[in-house]
Amino acid sequence: MTNNLFLSILPTPLGDLAIFSDHDAIYRVKFTDRVKDIELMNTDIYQENEITLLAKKQLSQYFDGKRSTFNLPLAPQGTSFRQQAWQALQKIPYGETRYYSEQAELMDNIKAVRAVGAANGANPISIIIPCHRVIGKDGSLTGYAGGLERKAWLLNLEQKEVQKEVQNKQEFELK
Repeated sequence: MTNNLFLSILPTPLGDLAIFSDHDAIYRVKFTDRVKDIELMNTDIYQENEITLLAKKQLSQYFDGKRSTFNLPLAPQGTSFRQQAWQALQKIPYGETRYYSEQAELMDNIKAVRAVGAANGANPISIIIPCHRVIGKDGSLTGYAGGLERKAWLLNLEQKEVQKEVQNKQEFELK
């Protein structure tokens, strides 16, 4: 990551999202109440750029129920294990959830359930890397850096949109 960063702020139903990028990729998306002042030290903040504007557009479409996947250059910063965990998160389909143990299994590291949870908690790119789709083995909503209320809202949004899509498909097939 360079010392030059670009920033877009997106108002959402859950609060404002701060979208940070450098010249090449998104490296952080956080709700503004979760952005620490330390992140902004020793950096030159510029206005929005093409990457942050594209992310802003795609996230707006997501919140409007018009987008289920993202097509953005991402560069989350973390260890190789965290990178692997974040890649596994991106394989969880829109509107579905997985257990932490299933994510660890997908990573071929079934004993790393706690480490997977920690990696998910350190996810620097909220929503786009969908750590909100991972739940406890008992079905409970656990651990979300943005807050459990936001996690519940995001899962509800996705499940409603999937149900609409299924209903529309069924209605089409009946015609």
